[in-house]
Amino acid sequence: MLVLDEQLLGRGLETVLGRWYHGPILFITELRPNTIIKDEAIPTLLHQQHSATFITINESDFWRRVVMARHYCVICFALPDSQVSELPALLRAVLRHPLFHTKAQRMGKVLRVTRTTISYYSLRERQVQSVALQ
Repeated sequence: MLVLDEQLLGRGLETVLGRWYHGPILFITELRPNTIIKDEAIPTLLHQQHSATFITINESDFWRRVVMARHYCVICFALPDSQVSELPALLRAVLRHPLFHTKAQRMGKVLRVTRTTISYYSLRERQVQSVALQ
């Protein structure tokens, strides 16, 4: 399951991602409708889902700040708002990477993705690791 941050609403990303991602694609607002969802509440909402991968461009509020858990993954894209159209291709490259290809490999990790690099840390490895985005 992909869960998109609310700042990605209205951009058609769910349609583009749905062309190749065959699991559910939701916005965080669908997990708790008709309420304001603060960033601090997102880990709790993700924890209530089964193997959710949360996607955001709000890296400053999530990278090295989010509470980690083995039940979900957070992927922070280092993209300005004006370049969000690049997110689907970058996400696809991340999900094809041998280290992050399966849900089991992603769970418990927080990733920061640029056009060339994936940096990540996990519950087991708190030190940031970096690999090339293939």
